[in-house]
Amino acid sequence: MQQLVDQLGINWQLLLSQAVNFALLLIVLRIFVYKPLLKLLHDRREKIEGGLVKAEEAERRLHEVDEIGKGKIKHAEAEAVSILKKTESDAKTLEEKLLAEARRREEEAMAGAAVRLRSQEEESRRAMEKEAAALVRAAIVRTVELSPEKIDDALIAKAVGEAKQQVA
Repeated sequence: MQQLVDQLGINWQLLLSQAVNFALLLIVLRIFVYKPLLKLLHDRREKIEGGLVKAEEAERRLHEVDEIGKGKIKHAEAEAVSILKKTESDAKTLEEKLLAEARRREEEAMAGAAVRLRSQEEESRRAMEKEAAALVRAAIVRTVELSPEKIDDALIAKAVGEAKQQVA
């Protein structure tokens, strides 16, 4: 076996020193590289898992907030509809009041116009009575001035014509 080892060119001392160097290198790498690298990977895995948990929690909360928002929107829509209905009923009530007020004012105006019309009719009647009295007075005066024999139909017609001209 010694001969085989010599033919292969293996030096035991050199092999042993390389094995010791390899073991030392392995220990040094394990302490200074492998453990920190494993710690870094472990920390990163925990951070990723924590992020996933937080993302799931955020998604759940977002869904809850979305549901709450939908509920509030429905509530706001219902409230808006009720406000619109109330406003519409208030508008109808106001319209009825305004129409009633307009009718009342129209009736008052009609009553006032009727009173003014009656007043004007009364004034016209009085003026006509005064004019009729003046005409009758003028006719009587003319009749008295003439002698009863001279009074005939032609004179009466002439007096009525003159009276009509004075009225017009």
